[in-house]
Amino acid sequence: MLSASWLPPAGATEVEVVGLSSGKAVLQVDGGRPRTLSVGGSADGVRLLAVEESEAVVEVDGRRRRIRLGQQAYTATDPGAATITLTADSRGHFLATGSINGATTRFLVDTGATLVSLGAADARRANIRYELGQPGATQTANGIVRVWRVRLRTVKIGEVTLHDVEGAVHEQDMPFALLGMSFLNRMEMRRDGPTLTLRQRF
Repeated sequence: MLSASWLPPAGATEVEVVGLSSGKAVLQVDGGRPRTLSVGGSADGVRLLAVEESEAVVEVDGRRRRIRLGQQAYTATDPGAATITLTADSRGHFLATGSINGATTRFLVDTGATLVSLGAADARRANIRYELGQPGATQTANGIVRVWRVRLRTVKIGEVTLHDVEGAVHEQDMPFALLGMSFLNRMEMRRDGPTLTLRQRF
């Protein structure tokens, strides 16, 4: 499940579109005073390139961004950061193949999941001794299931490798590992139609 609200990356420029009219947009940059810009105008390092029906096209830190009315967007200042680009499947889901602790894992991006979550079989393949983790329970579509809170040594997708990621192991097997917010909070996330780009920020 994807949402339009993300936690702001450290050292990034935050831009929110708070109003649109013919050839003009009202932008709020880094929580400052809203500024009304005409196309071609700039303020606080943000240049307004175009205004469309429900979104503004801006240039931030040298990068072109489309931001919908009411949406916040964040632009990282490190252009060399590792990135992941995913394309939605026919149901609008973003899937990726990566690894946990070096074991190949199929992920489903899920901003509704607090932690990177995987089933017991995937955890065993990744040599995770989840029975030693913090036990608990969680509500799923199939009812309440037992889970163990663990630390994942590495979570890798494409060029991005994160270390010491908080995770949860479900007692039942799962068709995919859920790429939850304990991974996604450490990324800058940008969705453009069927494409989702994740850029590592720390």
